[in-house]
Amino acid sequence: QVHPVESGGGLVQAGGSLRLSCLASGRTSSSYGMGWFRQAPGKEREFVAQISWSSGNTLYADSVKGRFTISRDNAKNTVYLQMNSLKPEDTAVYYCGAAAGQLGSTAFRYRYWGQGTQVTVSS
Repeated sequence: QVHPVESGGGLVQAGGSLRLSCLASGRTSSSYGMGWFRQAPGKEREFVAQISWSSGNTLYADSVKGRFTISRDNAKNTVYLQMNSLKPEDTAVYYCGAAAGQLGSTAFRYRYWGQGTQVTVSS
């Protein structure tokens, strides 16, 4: 069982940057990788980025490619989401998920979720 805990959200002006952190506590040896999702008001939760613990392979949503970078620190059991060139459209609650395996060729199977951290980008 993995218990992700997000931090680092806040209010930022458009064009600014934030770095989110996700500490994966618990039985992290059973976690295949981690991912970030977000949910804006009135919209469904959408995939943002993911990373494999072992290989470091990453996958990004088209909407954040070139602006967001996901990384991991295996020693700290922590993943990060560096968000640059933020846009008002990035405003959402950002959730960190722990994956137990893959779905299809690249997508992860997420089993555990954090409480979320609010990111608000003002214009």
